[in-house]
Amino acid sequence: MNGDDGRDPAAFLDLVAGAQKGRLKVYLGGAAGVGKTYRMLEEAHRLRAQGRDVVLAFVETHGRRETAERIRDLEQVPLREIPYRGVTLREMDLDAILARQPEFAIVDELPHTNAPGSRHNKRYQDVEELIAAGINVITAFNVQHLESLNQVVRRMTGVEVRETVPDTFLHRADQVVMVDITVEELRQRLREGKIYPPERVEAALKNFFRPANLAALRELALREVARDQGRLREEAEQLKREGGRRTLVSERLMVCLSANPDGSDELLRKAARSAARLNANWFAVHVETPDESVQKISTADFRALLDNINLAADLGAETVWLKADNVVKALINYATENRITHIVIGRTRESWWTRLLGRSVSNRLIAAAKDFDIELVSHGEPGESR
Repeated sequence: MNGDDGRDPAAFLDLVAGAQKGRLKVYLGGAAGVGKTYRMLEEAHRLRAQGRDVVLAFVETHGRRETAERIRDLEQVPLREIPYRGVTLREMDLDAILARQPEFAIVDELPHTNAPGSRHNKRYQDVEELIAAGINVITAFNVQHLESLNQVVRRMTGVEVRETVPDTFLHRADQVVMVDITVEELRQRLREGKIYPPERVEAALKNFFRPANLAALRELALREVARDQGRLREEAEQLKREGGRRTLVSERLMVCLSANPDGSDELLRKAARSAARLNANWFAVHVETPDESVQKISTADFRALLDNINLAADLGAETVWLKADNVVKALINYATENRITHIVIGRTRESWWTRLLGRSVSNRLIAAAKDFDIELVSHGEPGESR
């Protein structure tokens, strides 16, 4: 299936016209080798043929002949060379691109982590600076690098993806286009050495590139593109109804963040998915009690809590830190005062008699939150809704 057509470049140009900040277009794939880089290079040639100013800010061919051939005479911004531990790393030169100030920049390998000493830790942050400077960016990445899907992908494929892109980055894209080929076609490309070197092919076919994995990743990518198209369509219809004025988001979601680090990252990703489905603003709320003060919890738990607060911010949540003696009362008060409509909590792992007597935090919160929709998430299981 082809996720793009001849109208897409023109549609993106329509968005670019009159914009003060740069626009963002994302080519999204289900796995390596589907042709994202090739498609970006094709679009770069079309843009240049129309007289537009376009440069290749960073392109990785991975040794693929047909991809390298598509670069041809496109202008490439020289990469920055960074000495590091006896080797020379080559990175996108953000300052050179900003000085060049092209109309369009092609940026490949979006989830990449920059070399130590770079201005930003991640390449997507470089892209955000380019957009803020008025440069339109066309970029690409695979769906398994989307932050909120990290745990889902690990359970599906057995592979932990370490380089991720926040959902908020994808949500701000002006256009998302899926690049897709059939599972068997992708596996054939792998066998022909068009994705990985020959010595890696058999292992890849038996592991990440198993048909079931590729089909599941393809479905995730399709869902993301469909969700993005639905969001943009709803926004356009809403703007039309309101005469160009944006109305306030009506749904507001709160996720309860415990000092116990186990499962908190999975809970946050589930909350991010729910917030995206509801088109809701969402809040990650931690309540510090006297028994769980920062002076009393372990250093490892405190570090994990801070990591999860940072993850919540990356996923698009507003993080809130409260101090109170009663966790449930503090959460209900916050939800009431801030017009929360949905509450997402993790199922606490307490002793069986505590659960039987109904004194767990999750049970007490469910009993108290009669005016809210509650989503109870078990570790490693789909969420339960009430």
